[in-house]
Parts: sequence; structure tokens; C-alpha cells
Amino acid sequence: MFCYTALPLFSAEAYLVALKATVFKAELQIADLDRNYYQTHALTLAQHPSETDERMLLRLLAFALNAGEFLQFGRGISATDEPDLWARDLTGAIDLWIDLGQPEEKRVRRACGRARQVVIYAYGGTAAESWWRQNAGRLAGLGNLAVYNVPQAQSRQLASLTQRSMQLQCTVQDGLVWLADTATQVQVEPQRWLPA
Repeated sequence: MFCYTALPLFSAEAYLVALKATVFKAELQIADLDRNYYQTHALTLAQHPSETDERMLLRLLAFALNAGEFLQFGRGISATDEPDLWARDLTGAIDLWIDLGQPEEKRVRRACGRARQVVIYAYGGTAAESWWRQNAGRLAGLGNLAVYNVPQAQSRQLASLTQRSMQLQCTVQDGLVWLADTATQVQVEPQRWLPA
């Protein structure tokens, strides 16, 4: 007699394992002459399976540009209730909320209501420019919002620094950023869109 038992093709646990983040380690030495900030940070970055190397290195760049005692990475791309990076004070209040890409206007407004300061680093070339044209007027009145654009050629070059274990030096001076390892140096000049 033939017995047939239906088995799930893909269990929930196997699905979660398949979507497990890749862990990267980075030792980031920051010399920010614009903010008079000099510090070395040992960082762990979890790269979601849908996150590109370019986006992960943009998170690292955003960390370098806003580094401080309480700045940390959010839970990642799949967490809709958290930013890419944030800093909370000892009471849990959000001092700084940082998002990458082209967030929806509703998300930006909600972030501005929750955090003392919100910073967006847009990227993606014409997609980022189109997003800004559509949202600039509606977001301009938010007094605690800053928006920067990372030019596409520069953001793509950042991906060349990706390694499972990275030792990076970041120098910031007059709005210019140099991010380098022992073999490669990338220069980034974020364009300030808001405040103009």
C-alpha cells in the first residue's frame, strides 16, 4: 500500500535561515575636521539579502558623517518602524533619525515628529532626483529635516570597499569625504538639498 504524506516545501524556519543576513565587520577611523570629531569605531553591519553592497557602504558613510556616542544602526531594511541609523538619549528619546534612499513623505513626516533631527541621504541618480522634485515642496517646511544627495557615480564606487572584514579611514573636510582602505580611496561630496 502506498502512503503519501504532504510535507511543506519550505518551512518558516528554513525561510528565515535562507534570508539570514550576512555579517560584516568594520574598523572605521574617523577624522572629521568639519565637526572636530576624531574617533575609531568597531562596527558590525548586518547586510540583509536584498541590500546591495552600495547601500551597505552608504550606511557606513552615513555613520561616519554623523558619528557620536549614541549613534547605532537600526535593524535594517525589513524593519519599517526604525531608521537605517539612529541616536537615542539615555531616556530613549530619539535625537537623530537617518534614512537612506527615497522614503515616502508620510514616513519622513512621522520621523520628524518623533526625532529632534532627521537626515536623509538620497541616492540612485535620476530616481533620487525625481523623488526630490516630487517631494521638495512638501518637505521644505519641516524645520528639523536635512536632505543630502550622494551622486550615483560616487555611491557606486563605495561598493568597491566592501570586504567581510574592513579597515577603513574616513576624512571629512569642507563637506568632502574620503573613505579609504589600504588599496582603494573613494571621494564623496554629498550635495545638500535641504536646507538649501
